[in-house]
Amino acid sequence: MVTMTASPGRRVLLAAPRGYCAGVDRAVIAVEKALEQYGAPIYVRHEIVHNKYVVQTLEKKGAIFVERTEEVPPGNIVMFSAHGVAPTVHAEAEKGRLATIDATCPLVTKVHKEAVRFAKEDFDILLIGHEGHEEVIGTSGEAPDHIQLVDGPDDVANVEVRDPSKVVWLSQTTLSVDETMETVDAIKEKFPQLISPPSDDICYATQNRQVAVKQMGAESDLVIVVGSRNSSNSKRLVEVAKLAGARAAYLVDFADEIDEAWLEGVTTVGVTSGASVPDVLVEQVLEWLAQRAFEDVEIVKTAEETIAFSLPKELRRDLRAEAADLMAERTGEK
Repeated sequence: MVTMTASPGRRVLLAAPRGYCAGVDRAVIAVEKALEQYGAPIYVRHEIVHNKYVVQTLEKKGAIFVERTEEVPPGNIVMFSAHGVAPTVHAEAEKGRLATIDATCPLVTKVHKEAVRFAKEDFDILLIGHEGHEEVIGTSGEAPDHIQLVDGPDDVANVEVRDPSKVVWLSQTTLSVDETMETVDAIKEKFPQLISPPSDDICYATQNRQVAVKQMGAESDLVIVVGSRNSSNSKRLVEVAKLAGARAAYLVDFADEIDEAWLEGVTTVGVTSGASVPDVLVEQVLEWLAQRAFEDVEIVKTAEETIAFSLPKELRRDLRAEAADLMAERTGEK
């Protein structure tokens, strides 16, 4: 155990913006509203957002998280996570006689619509993203015959297209901006006529959090990113902090995961959190640091976020009645 002594030079740089983005806020509130309106259980396909604390909190309130639609008993309500799902998943829910709530982030929905449009125009679509990520699976499912995944610049050599003049790139919304553009540049070198999407696919919140970490990381000896291991945007923040100049950067779910040895020789600690992290977890980290003489907190503000999304329209309907009707149809009672 490292013994810390008080030092007037110690400070914490707290990134702003950080934590919940509008899409995550919408999805979490949607689960809570559904539980209030319809009662437990509310089934959720995959984690509603990639954060351990959020999932555990919602489970205590009556949410049940499942990996496959088939795990939801007929006649129940299932919610689709903020990461989005493929059209086949909607078909599975219909086949299983389930009432559905779609909590897909509107920015992810935008990418889905772009994929559908470019597929109709018979483009080859190069989707920049990480293999196996729920968002990538959902987007790919919109046009499986036209989409191929490009997992970083090194993957570009494997890409083949039918017509180099009809190639467009899209991306997972939670990637590192710099890494994505590096991949785009590599694709352009191979296919000079590459078309870009009409607007950036990487979401505003991901970009804002990375910009804040770049500024903060340049002045920090150590950066602590609060977020879960399966959160793509949280992991990217660790990478961005290191590239910005931080001597070390770590990802933690909770304050008690911080190793006191990380503070040895450190005078400036940067703190931020991924887009699916509630601020209560950041407050706990700040409290942990304050107990170790890092009491001086400075805000590093690089953007003001005012975006908000309306809740899923399904929450305005009587989904329990709809689910009962679907079940009655299944059993031949209607």
